[in-house]
Amino acid sequence: MIDAVVVSRNDEAQGICSFELAAADGSLLPAFSAGAHIDVHLPDGLVRQYSLCNHPEERHRYLIGVLNDPASRGGSRSLHEQVQAGARLRISAPRNLFPLAEGAQRSLLFAGGIGITPILCMAEQLSHSGHDFELHYCARSSERAAFVERIRNAPFADRLFVHFDEQPETALDIAQVLGNPQEDVHLYVCGPGGFMQHVLDSAKGLGWQEANLHREYFAAAPVDASNDGSFSVQVGSTGQVFEVPADQTVAQVLEQHGIEIAMSCEQGICGTCLTRVLQGTPDHRDMFLTEEEQALNDQFTPCCSRSKTPLLVLDI
Repeated sequence: MIDAVVVSRNDEAQGICSFELAAADGSLLPAFSAGAHIDVHLPDGLVRQYSLCNHPEERHRYLIGVLNDPASRGGSRSLHEQVQAGARLRISAPRNLFPLAEGAQRSLLFAGGIGITPILCMAEQLSHSGHDFELHYCARSSERAAFVERIRNAPFADRLFVHFDEQPETALDIAQVLGNPQEDVHLYVCGPGGFMQHVLDSAKGLGWQEANLHREYFAAAPVDASNDGSFSVQVGSTGQVFEVPADQTVAQVLEQHGIEIAMSCEQGICGTCLTRVLQGTPDHRDMFLTEEEQALNDQFTPCCSRSKTPLLVLDI
């Protein structure tokens, strides 16, 4: 864990603030790569993940952008309402679950709203390394689009294409942009679930391979839990068996019996709690694993996923 201080807080767009963080003792922060995020421990005890959106070579600060989402589970509201310049926060070292692919000759970056945060960092890194890319930034309006002026003044400004709902003439022609899939071209998308699904479904429909599609979700999709039932989990190392009732998660049940699994987002989007499955078939409800990885049924996210079989044996 790192003790950090909020160096500055700035309004970047309607409902979006940026927070510049530095080590409280003045030391350099751990290095990171484009697509990385940090865990931020908030004043009310919540832990939330925020993508880093400053240049990856900067070690004196981390910059995060936070949308004050009305549907928030409390994290963004806590930052917007309680955290000002000078505040102290505990943060984690960066982790990268959304890295740029090695060997890509060209990258297509798609950001929807606050999804610009990891995508902006990717643009910085790609530009600095001289790689070919273009950035498509979609938002409801110019007032809701953060960091636009920063991008327009950046060395890669000519790679930026903005698409605002209020300006129909700027509408994204997804078929035109994605109409020529190639093995060495990779796509990256981050933003609201519907936006991401549109981009990914369009790419697949145009012949893109799953291996060339990269995404990062900020929130899990709603799941109908009305038909959930109970099942059992077995701890592979000890043989202990515990029942998981319909209204509890595997992680919660394990914790009640003194078995703690590292967790962060608690929604199945960060992969922190990913656990190997030795026997049984998981009911995958995460947004972290790809469809191909889920089909293997050899790992799952106990923070949200359940079981299709009466018993899951876990490698713990």
